[in-house]
Amino acid sequence: MKARYQYRFYPTDQQQQSLAQLFGCVRVVWNDALVLSKASKYPGYNSLAKSLTLSKKTDERQWLNDVSSVRLQQSLKQLEVAYKNYFDSLKGKRKGKKVGQPRFKKKTNQQSATFTKAAFSIDEGEVYLAKIGNIKPIWSRSLPSSPTSVTVIKDCANRYFLSFVVEIEPIHVDVTHLSPRNRASLITSSTRLVPQINKTKAGSISHVEDLVKNQSIGIDLGLKTFAVMSNGDKAFSPDYSKHDRKIRKLQRKLARQHKGSKHRERTRLRIAKKHNQIADLRKDFLHKLSTKVVSENQAIVLEDLNISGMVKNRRLAKVISLQGWREFRVLCEGKSEKLNRDFRVINRWEPTSQTCSCCGYRWGKIDLSVRSVLCLNCGAEHDRDENASRNIEMVGMGHRHDLKRTGSDCKTTSVASCCEPSRITAPLGR
Repeated sequence: MKARYQYRFYPTDQQQQSLAQLFGCVRVVWNDALVLSKASKYPGYNSLAKSLTLSKKTDERQWLNDVSSVRLQQSLKQLEVAYKNYFDSLKGKRKGKKVGQPRFKKKTNQQSATFTKAAFSIDEGEVYLAKIGNIKPIWSRSLPSSPTSVTVIKDCANRYFLSFVVEIEPIHVDVTHLSPRNRASLITSSTRLVPQINKTKAGSISHVEDLVKNQSIGIDLGLKTFAVMSNGDKAFSPDYSKHDRKIRKLQRKLARQHKGSKHRERTRLRIAKKHNQIADLRKDFLHKLSTKVVSENQAIVLEDLNISGMVKNRRLAKVISLQGWREFRVLCEGKSEKLNRDFRVINRWEPTSQTCSCCGYRWGKIDLSVRSVLCLNCGAEHDRDENASRNIEMVGMGHRHDLKRTGSDCKTTSVASCCEPSRITAPLGR
């Protein structure tokens, strides 16, 4: 399987100028090819490559010869992939949300350029890029294998990154010879698996699955509590409100400034840095939580949430977007594949919040303000989110209650009201 390893670096002034020239050429080639594609039907990569060769001979685009043609051709290949995804989405061949047409690139947006294997090399901790020079990235972790390509990225806040594409294999290792201290660290940190195993010597044979605490776990995602798990654990997301208030204040200031002025550009950079702080906080939280969940459980079960439909609620759109539910699911799925775990997603229409996790009695829809429910069938009192997480685990693992027996005495009701004290025990705000 393929994975990306990203590292930050700080280029010199000369390298910044060379990268700015490279980003500009890549952006112009993309936009010129997009103009030709929108004027008529998409001509294809070969036709666009010939047009690029001819444009280099003109006076208007002669400066494209100052950078390597490999990166310019790579931009045309990326445009071909973008159009292929768009056409497959129109024909129904591509799963997921509909993909729109490729759009023009702007100078103030994120800039990137891809180097193939022949255009870069790694030697003694330095990365050589053709016509750019040697770059010293901050190696926060070592690469597991030789990269096949590297992408230089400059984000909206003028930060520079190197993104390597490498091939990795799922981890299958023997761990019985590890000391108790190494075993504990092995559970909480999957990235240190291989270095710890290489230092161990004689002993019996075992597998990573032997260190798993739980065979399965169900996770219910929410707003006040980010994740409620079937084993009783809860995870709370960071508070983004402080950064969000500053962003709104800066955006009002940006709206009053003249376009193209230096003050407006300075304000735009401040807004981009605040957005990056929120993104970094969320990414750090989601990575740590997903690593902990995947390391300690053999089977992880999540619910297929309709996030695109939920964000249409204007009152909850920003709060839902800040949580990063989709990103958490993607991280859990990728790390489960890497650590040989079983990742499952149940249907979004499963009544996990309407069913008792003890007896299977279905009480119907409940308003979001109701946080605790008393089952009329078995008398068990449930926290709304904990009950949902246990039902998610049971449905994901194939264990269902006998709904015919438990639901024969009564019918499913509509939304529960606060005047039913026998069923609602703690109506609290979410």
